[in-house]
Amino acid sequence: MATISNLYVDQGSTFTSILTVKDGAGALLDLTGFTTKSQIRKSYGSSVAYSFNAEVFCLGTAGQIKLSLTPAQTELIKPGRYLYDVEITNTATSEKIRVVEGLAIVTPQITQI
Repeated sequence: MATISNLYVDQGSTFTSILTVKDGAGALLDLTGFTTKSQIRKSYGSSVAYSFNAEVFCLGTAGQIKLSLTPAQTELIKPGRYLYDVEITNTATSEKIRVVEGLAIVTPQITQI
């Protein structure tokens, strides 16, 4: 079962979040040989999706995934409440696991100069 964690994204700003992934016993998950994917959607069935830049961060054994968006990417997302998740795929076995999910709350940009 995926961990629940909400994210707050400021529209028009750089966004970065480091997620720590643990196994069922609470130990850091070795992400060596895994790829990551993550998207934001308004609803589960929404055809419009915004993709995070998602990557295994530092050493794979640290169990960390870095999610990021550029200012240009966050500017395209209308303010509001969205859903997101992070999936990892073991490149050796093709096993896919959803490790984190939650709300992505996008706050409106005020300064536009």
